Amino acid sequence: MTVKPALHFVGFRGDEFLSAVRIWGMPDFIHPGWDRWAQQEIHPTDTVIFASGTETDPFARFNYPHRS
Repeated sequence: MTVKPALHFVGFRGDEFLSAVRIWGMPDFIHPGWDRWAQQEIHPTDTVIFASGTETDPFARFNYPHRS
């Protein structure tokens, strides 16, 4: 089975989102914040772009609301 790498944006709120889209293109997934739900959706072949911080930052205390 072939896995197509996805692009994830984490924590983008405003103009920085537009700047990231200009550089990286439209993301496949948008995560409002770094929480366990966001981490579980990331495959090892995916690219993850953080508005600030890194994947080593502690998770948010509460999950962010995700829309399906």
